[in-house]
This record gives sequence, C-alpha cells and structure tokens, in this order.
Amino acid sequence: MRFHSRFFRGAARAALFGTIAIFIASSSPTLAADNGPMQRTLIVSGEGRVFAKPDQAILSSGVVTRGKTAVQTMADNARTMNAVFATLKKLGIPDKWIQTSGYSVGPVYTTDKDGMQHLSGYEAANQVTITVSDMTKVGMSIDALAQAGSNSIGGINFTFANPKPLMAQARRMAVADAIERAKLLAQAAGVSLGPIMTIQDGGSWAPSPPRPMMAMRASAESTPIAAGEEMVNANVTITYSIQ
Repeated sequence: MRFHSRFFRGAARAALFGTIAIFIASSSPTLAADNGPMQRTLIVSGEGRVFAKPDQAILSSGVVTRGKTAVQTMADNARTMNAVFATLKKLGIPDKWIQTSGYSVGPVYTTDKDGMQHLSGYEAANQVTITVSDMTKVGMSIDALAQAGSNSIGGINFTFANPKPLMAQARRMAVADAIERAKLLAQAAGVSLGPIMTIQDGGSWAPSPPRPMMAMRASAESTPIAAGEEMVNANVTITYSIQ
C-alpha cells in the first residue's frame, strides 16, 4: 500500500509539473502576439562640412603696468588704456565691439636670498576683447594697439558674422550623407529601406580656438595676418524602418 501511495503521489506531482510546463510554453506565443512583431530599424548618422573665408576677427589686447603703490599703478594703467581706446575709435571700431574681459590689481612680491618675500610694488592688468569686421584692418589694428601702449596681446579668433547660411548648407550635406550611408548599408545587408521614422539634428558650429600672439613693438611694416578658412560642421541622425 505504501508503494502504491508513493507511486500515485509521484504521478500526481509529475502531472502537475507537466501542466505548469505546458501552460508556460503555450503562454509565450500569446504574449508575443499581444505585443506585435518587433520593428526593425536602421539608424545612420551623416556629417556635413562647409569651409569659408571668415569675415570677422576677434582680438584680445590689454595693458599691464607696475608701480610702487596701487593708486599710481592704476593711474598709469588707466592713462595707457585710454590711449588704446582712442586708437580703436580712430580705426572706426564702434564701442559695442569693444568689451572689457578682465581687470585686476594685485601686489607683487620679491624673494630675497634668505627666502623671505617682500612687497615690491603692485601690478594692474586691463584686458579687452575687440571685434574687427574689416578683415583688411586686422594687422593695422594690432599695430595700432602696440603703438598706443598695449603690451599684452593674447590671441586672435576668426569667425563669421552670420553663420546661418553656411550652417543650412552643412545640414543639407549631412542629410544627403546619411541617406547615402543608409542606402549603402541596406544594400550590403540585403534589406529594403522603409520610410524615415525620425530625424535628429545634432549640428553645431564652433569657431577655431584662439591663436596665441606675442606682445609686439611697433614696426614700419604692418603685421601680416592670414585668415585662411573656417569650418562650419553639422551632424544629423536618421532612423529608417527596414524590411
């Protein structure tokens, strides 16, 4: 009796587990059918680059002075800086394109032979950012700044006054590049392209980094400046459905 009881209990368990296994196996297709078939997609990126000659230059210039007292140092700096501003106006640069980018006054210390520091004076620094729209006056402006007393010329940037037309051209090139890549990949993979599902614009335009320049003295010849070309870059991402 015990043997038969164990046998029936084992058979009942097997039947129960078998029922559960059949339920799980049969339930999976039902869930997949409810969710529908997985959408197959192809995601491609495209890039467009446009090179053009810049029409603006941004200069960084300033005056650094030293003196025994803070008041004297600030006064000397202001006098030279006013000469710089007057020179910029003579060049026809409007006030809105001249902006103070930094001003500081601080003590200057010297170290003696015993390693002790002593206050030896003060230093004042006044830095301005200047936008030059006439590219023929860039070298002339640098020379004029040096003649007026600017002894800290930090760098030069070349930019575009209106980059939007160039950006539009770069975006069109980026879209065309993405479409060409999608066709190539679909052909290589043996699939057919469906309609476009999404288009994401990731375009950005960045001017070139500042080109460092050394402080210079006035010379008989104008400082030569080569603007070269700047790049406007655009990126897009397109998602296709594929079959």
